[in-house]
Amino acid sequence: MLKDSTMWYASWFDTPYYHTLYKDRGHEEAQTFMNNLTNYLNLEPSETILDLACGKGRHSIYLNQLGYTVTGVDLSANSIEYASQFANETLQFHVHDMCKPYPKQFDAVFNLFTSFGYFDNEEDNLNTIRAIQANLTEKGLAVIDFMNAAHVIAHLVPEETKEIDGITFYLKRYVQDGYIHKEIKFTDQGNDFLFTEKVKALQLDDFKNYFQQAGIDLLEVFGNYQLDSFNTQTSPRLILIFR
Repeated sequence: MLKDSTMWYASWFDTPYYHTLYKDRGHEEAQTFMNNLTNYLNLEPSETILDLACGKGRHSIYLNQLGYTVTGVDLSANSIEYASQFANETLQFHVHDMCKPYPKQFDAVFNLFTSFGYFDNEEDNLNTIRAIQANLTEKGLAVIDFMNAAHVIAHLVPEETKEIDGITFYLKRYVQDGYIHKEIKFTDQGNDFLFTEKVKALQLDDFKNYFQQAGIDLLEVFGNYQLDSFNTQTSPRLILIFR
């Protein structure tokens, strides 16, 4: 079964296998990042946050526990269905395409864990930036937490095998046409699967170009979840604060 198309994220993210492969993502690290980020932004507990491309809601749920009113949105209906079990009066989840503005404004918009750069159409990256801008209140702040592509490419592991919940995942990584690719092959219940993740290897200058086109002010750039300064060669993350 081949799931490799211009909308790879719409199919792969909506499968249970995506969540199986990434089930060991560090919740403690994510919570530390949210603590550092909300403190840096001086967000008051009563303020509102849009978690854009929220997945199954791990960041949204923790932000809500900190006291914020949070809306989590994602293209994956299955992820939103799962996350919705945690919904309450100040935590809501909805299916939404991040290329388009959500019909509400927020004190902060967070796009976390490299949930950007999936699109084949370059215009959709800029559309997403403009949508984020449209979803901010007058004094609102936005955050994109992206990979440091230069660091990822320099430390790329070409092939890897992972066994999780009785499924053996065969991973192959490579760079092609300006995108970082990850092929994911596995067999489950007698069926063979192949998915390909593809994320554009965007650099800081690429984001600066998007921001210039959108009329956005880049306020700060950090290189990790402790909010240390960004270094192209050594930083694992590219975290952008803008309005």
